[in-house]
Amino acid sequence: MEQRSLRGPKLAWVQEEEEGPGAAAVEEIKEVVRFKTLQEDAAVDRTQEQDPARGLFRRTVEATVVMWKILQVPCVPQMVTVYFPHLLVQLLFQVFFSTLDMPEEVDTFWKGCQQQYGLATSPNRFAVRTLKSLLCQMEHEDVVLAMERKRGWDTLLCADTHHYAVGLLAREISRVSIPLCSRIARYLLQLLNTLEPRWELPALAFLVEVLECLNLSGGSANRVLQILSRHLHSKCRDRRRLALRALLKLIDNPSMSEKMGSLTESLVELLCDADGEIVSMTVTLLSFISRDKDMLIGSSIALRLVEALLPLFDHDNSQVQLLSILLFQTLVSLPLQKDKKALKTHVHQSLLPLFFHCHDEDGRVAQASQETLLCVAQFLKRRDLEKVVKNKKLWKFTECLLADDSSRAAEHLRQAMPYLESPEEPLREAAIRFLGMAGRQLRGKKEELQLICEALEGTANDISVAVGSLAIQTLYILQAVERAGYSLLDSLHDQLRRAWRTRPRLLGLGWLRCRSCAEC
Repeated sequence: MEQRSLRGPKLAWVQEEEEGPGAAAVEEIKEVVRFKTLQEDAAVDRTQEQDPARGLFRRTVEATVVMWKILQVPCVPQMVTVYFPHLLVQLLFQVFFSTLDMPEEVDTFWKGCQQQYGLATSPNRFAVRTLKSLLCQMEHEDVVLAMERKRGWDTLLCADTHHYAVGLLAREISRVSIPLCSRIARYLLQLLNTLEPRWELPALAFLVEVLECLNLSGGSANRVLQILSRHLHSKCRDRRRLALRALLKLIDNPSMSEKMGSLTESLVELLCDADGEIVSMTVTLLSFISRDKDMLIGSSIALRLVEALLPLFDHDNSQVQLLSILLFQTLVSLPLQKDKKALKTHVHQSLLPLFFHCHDEDGRVAQASQETLLCVAQFLKRRDLEKVVKNKKLWKFTECLLADDSSRAAEHLRQAMPYLESPEEPLREAAIRFLGMAGRQLRGKKEELQLICEALEGTANDISVAVGSLAIQTLYILQAVERAGYSLLDSLHDQLRRAWRTRPRLLGLGWLRCRSCAEC
């Protein structure tokens, strides 16, 4: 039988259930020469099998047994040292697949091996012990012991946690031999586009831990970027996480940083991911890209990014909130020449969320919100809002915002309502005060006032006595004002306010006409 994917190690160092058959025959040692075909990997053989998975599984169980016999020799053949990275990867591959349900044919084959060689263990544990023996033969006992202390070998035997253990093994090997990690990483890089799909996750986990060991000049950088880009679109959450971790590690690599701009569109799509960690890493990467002068973001992507960031201001992860607000500030400050009108629409929608988060319990989020609100006011050329924020008189912000354009009052009302449900008490209080001010502006509009009153009634039973009392007080005031109706004083006050807002036109036209009449 042809042994194309030879994988197997020595068990004598643990002296547990099974014992080796002694020194292997010369013919068995010569089989090591076949390891040169390992570079083709088992994926090449798929085309030669009617059932690729079964054929691959059978062959991996057979390299393991042959490798075990070879490692019984007192002096390990030189070819084992030469192909050590290949052997280590293929043994990890065997551990994973023998942990899954084995085909009946392979199970029968394994039982035959147990009888022939006196093996009294499962194929996955046999592969793990073989892997330990291989590491010890290569004088990496420290790696074996470190994995033992951290229960890495047990974790390796579970299909669901296998990739975590592979990542741990990679970190332990990198501590003892950077050159070895580089060799393993290069081999994995060759395999990642041809591996059995189910083992791509463990392979990626190993590669991420040793990326710093790779020389990413030339075509290697493009190859790595292609692999990571593919995994960014994966339905598997762990693959997306690993791809993002890898990109974060490569931020400072000159060969990679220049190419990351091509991933912007894919990264923007990840901002709606349900996993907070994925969103946090994505925002971090986008922040780096947006600040790099060599990676200019196109106007269309910038618009999509601005729009995608707005919901993140209210994310339940404070780190995501902070990063998204700061990135929004960076984007607003960029000298975008196109689509400014569309950008202004999104920026307008940020005013109220930023205002509320100026009251955030997290000091960093509150500070970032205030700084970004100032940038937004400057971008929109709202000097009244800019002055209020600069002087830290946020209590005047609501009045200025509502007084400028009453047509936006309903939109602001819609934005403010969810903050009554905020887990943070200061934000709920700010929302109540805003609704009270909005209610005064919406006098006479029964539908909107009814909506405000119902929302305040619901907040009257807030878990916080202070918030509940504020809601009741605000509700009482709004109802009293509505019953009183418009007074002459209120009408005059509104006319004066409108006149003040249009003072440039009045000064430029009306005042001159009055003066000329007086002169006549």
